[in-house]
Amino acid sequence: MPISGMTGFGRAEGAHAGWTWAVEARSVNGRNLEVRFRGPPGFETLDRAAREGAQARFQRGNLTVGVTAKRSEGAASVRVNVEQLERYLALGAPFMQDGRIMPPSLDGLLSLRGVIEADDAGLDPEVQAEVEAAMAASIAVALDGLAAARREEGTALLGVLHAQVDRIGDLAGQARDLAAGQPAAIKARFEARLKELAGEAATEERIVQEAAAMAVKADVQEELDRLRTHVEAARGLLASDGAVGRRLDFLTQEFMREANTLCSKSQAGALTAVGLDLKATIEQFREQVQNVE
Repeated sequence: MPISGMTGFGRAEGAHAGWTWAVEARSVNGRNLEVRFRGPPGFETLDRAAREGAQARFQRGNLTVGVTAKRSEGAASVRVNVEQLERYLALGAPFMQDGRIMPPSLDGLLSLRGVIEADDAGLDPEVQAEVEAAMAASIAVALDGLAAARREEGTALLGVLHAQVDRIGDLAGQARDLAAGQPAAIKARFEARLKELAGEAATEERIVQEAAAMAVKADVQEELDRLRTHVEAARGLLASDGAVGRRLDFLTQEFMREANTLCSKSQAGALTAVGLDLKATIEQFREQVQNVE
């Protein structure tokens, strides 16, 4: 399976036994897999379905799975809260006795807050289990939709990442060509340094030390070889299946380490400019890698 992103959205709806519901699953970038669930009261067991479903499909990302549900009025029995009704009548009795208000009508009393209550306690356990199973199936559908959205994001990212890796490879090639011309620059700089040291009556040992130090500082062959190896590794990861985001993130750190060393060792302005361009491209690559699962 090609690479996946970590941002996406999935939705599913369902109905059963007088219940209707909607499931929404969304995710954003995250170093690890974190799942948060929000569901209707009385259906806490759905949390497990959401977490296990997410773990089966994803390895990274911050996921939120939400279920909103409603039971139709005809599916729930109702009762009159007599105690609450008596309280309203007792409060209004003095006003009716002195004629300040008319006796209330039945529909008026029943419309008062708390007089009519829905009784959900009588939901049959078998029906409850059927509704939960149907909701869990909708959660799976929403998670499948989220996975598809993340794969679409991965497809879009793939072209961008390939282009950035190619750019890194091109810049490393330019750096290699420029580094080949560094010996001449080192020679000129060493000759100038030699004249300075000669003016100080420098010993031959001191001169040799200076030459060795300049040669070591200017040698970037090792960094260029590692950059080439990292480019090949990045292309291999982008062509592989599964979650490669963590490995790409680590590889980006290695890219930047070599680019920093290249700039610090550079003895030529042109090579330094390429090194800075290389660092900027690697940073852009790093930002995109943060979106890869």
